[in-house]
Amino acid sequence: MDNFQFCNPVNIVFGKGQISRLNKLVPANTKIMLAYGGGSIFKNGVYDQVKDALEGYNLIEFGGIEPNPHYETLMKAVEIVKDEKIGFILAVGGGSVLDGVKFIAAAAHWDGEDPWEFLTNRKLLASSAVPLGSVLTLPATGSEMNSTAVVTRVSTQEKMAFASPAVLPKFSILDPTVVFSLPEKQVANGVVDAFVHVLEQYLTYPVNAQIQDRFAESILITLLEEGPKVLADRNDYDAAANFMWAATMALNGLIGVGVPQDWATHMIGHELTAYYEIDHARTLAIVLPGIMQVKRKNKREKLLQYGERVWGITTGSEDERMDAAIRKTVEFFESFGIPTKLSAYGVGEDFIPVICDRFRQRGLTGIGERGDLTIEQMAELLYLQK
Repeated sequence: MDNFQFCNPVNIVFGKGQISRLNKLVPANTKIMLAYGGGSIFKNGVYDQVKDALEGYNLIEFGGIEPNPHYETLMKAVEIVKDEKIGFILAVGGGSVLDGVKFIAAAAHWDGEDPWEFLTNRKLLASSAVPLGSVLTLPATGSEMNSTAVVTRVSTQEKMAFASPAVLPKFSILDPTVVFSLPEKQVANGVVDAFVHVLEQYLTYPVNAQIQDRFAESILITLLEEGPKVLADRNDYDAAANFMWAATMALNGLIGVGVPQDWATHMIGHELTAYYEIDHARTLAIVLPGIMQVKRKNKREKLLQYGERVWGITTGSEDERMDAAIRKTVEFFESFGIPTKLSAYGVGEDFIPVICDRFRQRGLTGIGERGDLTIEQMAELLYLQK
């Protein structure tokens, strides 16, 4: 196991009816921005619960944060935060709203020329931010308990990530009953998103990190078992609770400490979202099977372990077992109605050189856990998924 330092101070408030505790969590002596997305919180009753809990608080609302939040929209909120001297931001929504609020919070304190700088230059760290909290309405990204965010700049068709301890939420309320009103597509996306988050940290190479491996496998198995239950019966509270907690645990840092991590699937998938606005989870479902095939030799030991411990694959040659593990993964994604081929989303082969050129221009000629997934292999895996 590699050396590591781990600290996650996010206060998780989990369970039915916990939104009512907001008045004990949000500071009362400051101006608060209430940020949300396209309006689902008005239909599922979450908005009313939040407003009731914060009656008498000094609130300024900012709505319209998009799925894959747009830099252009978020900068409007940054100006409001500065002009109104906002002292706390409350994100009410899914991962996109949380990611957007993290950017708003950091950008409002950024003293550089353009906050986009801390997304495009990994050497720059947003070291200060407006304090923030969240009410989660869609399990998927783990943004409610981590320090990362992803933002899309429409004008340049770029989707970039940043990370900073400064944007860790002070608290996150997770009420599984919000899952009851989610449409099938969002549940499917959430399960697949969380599943791939785990694999990005697990499906690399072994470093004898037994706890991390077993925790990761338990999350994967929970998603395999509980995801279909949520899809079949949205009102199954226990299934919704297990799904919600699994998605949070998938990316709160715990299973990634002391182990190598990949993230090539996400880096390539972000380009599919930036150019074609394909849902984030669906880009992951496209890219991951290609990476599993192209890098199967590098990932051999963990791929075999994954097949045995998660899918129960114990017979056949090593190649046959790896093939079976990849096939089972694809079948799982597609069982949720999520296609795993580019053609299903109207993306042609002409896109492949475009994405490869973008990585080349950024100097990213080797990515993945060993830094050896080349641009040529990137093209190969995308052609496999055409």
